[in-house]
Amino acid sequence: MAAHAPASELSATQASILSAYAELIEEVGTDDVSFRVIALRAGVGERTVFRYYPTRADLLLATSTWIERTIFTRAESGSIFDVPLAIREAMEAYERRPELAHVVAETAMRGVNGADPSPQRAEFDALLLREVPSLGDEERRAVVAALCHLDSSATWVTMRRELDMSGRDIADAAGWAAEAILDPIRDRGSEPQD
Repeated sequence: MAAHAPASELSATQASILSAYAELIEEVGTDDVSFRVIALRAGVGERTVFRYYPTRADLLLATSTWIERTIFTRAESGSIFDVPLAIREAMEAYERRPELAHVVAETAMRGVNGADPSPQRAEFDALLLREVPSLGDEERRAVVAALCHLDSSATWVTMRRELDMSGRDIADAAGWAAEAILDPIRDRGSEPQD
């Protein structure tokens, strides 16, 4: 089954199942939700859930991908220098839906959710190529990697769990860190290419 298909390619039944499971995760967590309860919430038969997602891991991973692509999705930034604001907004979104942010972070950190580990990687790379063409490949790759690392639910979870930071402090710290990454290249956009 296409458990990890893009949200736009899922059938209405799959979307109903994943949406129902996401709702239940927020209500009771991931451990206490049976396939029967998910099926009831989704308005489908229990066998239908098994047909699309044979194991609990399949269902959890597909739901994580769906959450990231539907609930935590955002518009592309118009400029690489708008990314700190986008990261700040992403941290605020994770703060509003902490149970879902944890699910996305934990599956992404395991590297098994089938989703692109850095959904914004291509966007950041393209923006840098366009706006700061004087960056070499290695330097551009380093900036993209740093921004992708900041721009993740894993960053939110780490700051929340390990540093006991508030949502506002996490947004401030992530936004500040992104600014610190971009400030040294802010004036290099007009430099001639090598």
